[in-house]
Amino acid sequence: MNIRIIAVGKLKQSYLVTGINEYTKRLQAYGRVEIIEVKDESFTEPLSDKETSIIKEKEAERILAQIPDRYYVIALDRRGKQLDSLGLAELINHQGLYHQGSLVFIIGGALGLSESIIQRADYVLSFSQLTFPHQLMRLILIEQIYRAMTIIHHEKYHK
Repeated sequence: MNIRIIAVGKLKQSYLVTGINEYTKRLQAYGRVEIIEVKDESFTEPLSDKETSIIKEKEAERILAQIPDRYYVIALDRRGKQLDSLGLAELINHQGLYHQGSLVFIIGGALGLSESIIQRADYVLSFSQLTFPHQLMRLILIEQIYRAMTIIHHEKYHK
């Protein structure tokens, strides 16, 4: 299986980098995982709705350029559908089978994702109605992908 995570912004916190590296290493047993960081737009708040939209569209252009053809696209957004871990495993397994094992997950920047990304997505996934820092969401996502892979392969979850 090929899994690509496209995330806006550069990860700076060493504890997040350590955790993500650990789960990336564990996921190698199940296929190829790559994380692509696209440049985030700098801004100073407060922002108007128009300024927010412009920033999100600039980031969206960078994201869209990193989505390979034939990949099944899952965008992370609060407005998406919530799944439990078994549901996420079913989604990954089903879509991985029907899309030649190629999935891309998209994590927006501090302002979220543009509507163009939501429209491009094949599936919009919500981890919670809560707002998480986008950097932390990378760790949460990759851990849940790892958990899903252990479920798919009927393996014990390694803590």
